[in-house]
Amino acid sequence: MTATASRASGKVAGSLGFGVIGAGLWGRAHAEVYAASPYSRLVAVCDLDGERAKALAALYGARAYADIRDFLADPQIDAVGIATPDAMHRDPTVLAANAGKHILLEKPLATTQDDIAAIVEAVGRNRVRLMVDFHARFSPPIVVARDSIRRGELGDPVSAYYRLNDVISVPLKMLSWAAKSSILWFLGSHTIDTLRWLLDDEVAWVHSVSRSGVLAAQGLAVPDIYQTLMKFRSGVIATIENGWIVPNTQPNVNDIKLNVLGSKGMIDIDLTNNGVLQRFLPDRYDQPDVFVKPQIHDRHSGFAYAAIYDFVERLFFGEDFVSDLRDGVNVSKTVLAIMESAEREAPVAVEL
Repeated sequence: MTATASRASGKVAGSLGFGVIGAGLWGRAHAEVYAASPYSRLVAVCDLDGERAKALAALYGARAYADIRDFLADPQIDAVGIATPDAMHRDPTVLAANAGKHILLEKPLATTQDDIAAIVEAVGRNRVRLMVDFHARFSPPIVVARDSIRRGELGDPVSAYYRLNDVISVPLKMLSWAAKSSILWFLGSHTIDTLRWLLDDEVAWVHSVSRSGVLAAQGLAVPDIYQTLMKFRSGVIATIENGWIVPNTQPNVNDIKLNVLGSKGMIDIDLTNNGVLQRFLPDRYDQPDVFVKPQIHDRHSGFAYAAIYDFVERLFFGEDFVSDLRDGVNVSKTVLAIMESAEREAPVAVEL
């Protein structure tokens, strides 16, 4: 495809028409990128709440739909970004694939074995392209660590530790659908994929434990925390922690610590309190986001937005995606094994 830019529109000739399914927090991020990228045009927004769809669409002069079938019948839509709640990915993804639309799907791919199978079948049968948005693959510290590991600077990887937790306001206030998900789907999927990507390896078996009580006392019947031992096919052992009850006084939403130990060296990453920017004000102390989605000159930046921009560009130029259907399938199957292990209090093999 020839990239001939138009100064009048700022768009490239032949730019792709995009639609957004799900007008919530991250659907807004998709809409912003599709409207801003020279390789895409935001055509329409779809949400079960028609008024919410209209509100987001109006920001960019796009069309709004409450019925997904009407939305997918729009001939100007070439691809869609799906940002529905974790447990509601199957129907919009299968319908989009059946309509011949390419797909950027927020993680996780799906939360049940049946949903995984249905998505894989629809994507394969319709020969559409799908990327799962594991945006940690665009985080500069993670990418630098991966490159170092791939160059052999650490020697042979031996073990890893990854803690990725959220403050308690995320499940209690930010996510209206937290009761239908869990910290494993919301953040654990990122944790697993990041380690798979860093190590270029798949998880062979898991042994997990969980604990409940803090969130249940607040009326939310999901586990507070999971701690999981994983063994990869290469023999690397890893420990991961995913919790949803970090105090809200934590300076950042996420509590992130990552360590990879090799036979010759080690990488240690602390993205929680790295001290890049500390702000001391009369009423509070905080550490503003400078990595994930900071706003730069009235436009969001950071690696979470970079992942969406990258999907648009790779789809436009016909390049391989950084994360694909197989990655989504394997991560979801690993999460399901972790949940089974925690319930049985026993090791569980990951069947990929």
